[in-house]
Amino acid sequence: MLTALDLLTANDDPGKHAPSYYAATANRQTSHAPLEGARTCDVCVIGGGYTGLSAALHLAERGQKVMLLEANRVGWGASGRNGGQVGSGQRVEQTVLEARHGKSHARLLWDLAEESKALVKQLIVRHQIACDYAPGILHADHRKSFLEESRDYVEHLRFQYGYEDIRYIGPEEIGEHVGSPKYFGGTLDQGAGHLHPLNFALGLARAAEAAGAVLFEETRVTEIESSGQPRVLVKTERGELRADNVILACNGYLGRLERKTAAHVMPINNFIIATEPLAATEAEQIIRGNLAVADSKFVINYFRLSSDKRLLFGGGENYGYHFPKDIKSFVRAPMLEIFPQLEDVGIDYGWGGTLAITPKRMPYFARLAPNMFTASGYSGHGVAMATLGGQILAEAVSGISGRFDVFEKLDVPAFPGGDKLRFPLLVLAMTWFSLRDRLGI
Repeated sequence: MLTALDLLTANDDPGKHAPSYYAATANRQTSHAPLEGARTCDVCVIGGGYTGLSAALHLAERGQKVMLLEANRVGWGASGRNGGQVGSGQRVEQTVLEARHGKSHARLLWDLAEESKALVKQLIVRHQIACDYAPGILHADHRKSFLEESRDYVEHLRFQYGYEDIRYIGPEEIGEHVGSPKYFGGTLDQGAGHLHPLNFALGLARAAEAAGAVLFEETRVTEIESSGQPRVLVKTERGELRADNVILACNGYLGRLERKTAAHVMPINNFIIATEPLAATEAEQIIRGNLAVADSKFVINYFRLSSDKRLLFGGGENYGYHFPKDIKSFVRAPMLEIFPQLEDVGIDYGWGGTLAITPKRMPYFARLAPNMFTASGYSGHGVAMATLGGQILAEAVSGISGRFDVFEKLDVPAFPGGDKLRFPLLVLAMTWFSLRDRLGI
């Protein structure tokens, strides 16, 4: 009988990175042996994405004996496939967070988000991670009626949070930044940025190893036993590991390994294509100034230029367990809606990935037991936040819980129906919002 995780991973070759532009331009390959036999450690980290790798790195730097278990390859999941945007703030705007949680808690969340961007930049410099980091994200409004809200939000960030790196872009200026007739304006955030996500993950892995963490690949965890024991027993297909503490960092690929976490996070699929290299003048007409762009649609379009002048365009989602048969065609349609001038441009790569969302689009941090921690559900805002999440988990394991508590106190709700009914309910909701995008409601 196939499990949910079997279905999620059926879209890809086990043990191999997705056939993406990122995999084709990875600056190193990993080849860690699977876990075999019985081992012991201070901390077992399950999951080799940004959260797990960052946790392993920061724990190892604290002198902990850390072992990381990855079911496939380091960076195999969303961490090695995403749009590469290192965004400001949380996935939800500060005005919404203020209304939900009060201004003081919203301020703590903003400050943590600023720390997340700073941490990414610090790790890149300190560990010499070659991942093409560049500043600037343009948030483009696809409806004229959104412009006033964008202008007001810029002023709110400037006056309430002292954030000076963002400015409003009006209709008269938007064409200077992105060569599409579909946008009316938006905001330009020079404090945000973008990078090669897989190379960033591989750089974190190298840094974690150098600090003393032990990484195992092609090691799928099958069971976790913790009740009544001072140590947690983590069982894999070919071995087992006893650890004083366990960190779950599986995000969209958790399956039902831990049912409480699974009830709070939902795996959904997103897709990206990479065009053939564009001429320098053609690339400059598409996006000026090497910015990344994310638009205001509910089913968001996001795009940027690669270092070799390809357009990397993300668009389209689905909510079942299977990717479209022809990802290139699936994403080419929204790309041509935004850039009809690319009709004759070839598509060299098309790939999908599975991320995790929560009902309120804020990450789910929880103590599942006194010695078991989890963080996931970054809802498409995980490059920086998941990296910080790993550092925060390392602190929590070490007894420093201040930053962990900021997220845990959000009390992210479970999906209605838990991990059994969440899919049909989500599909209904997402179909409605997609229809709103198409109809312009």
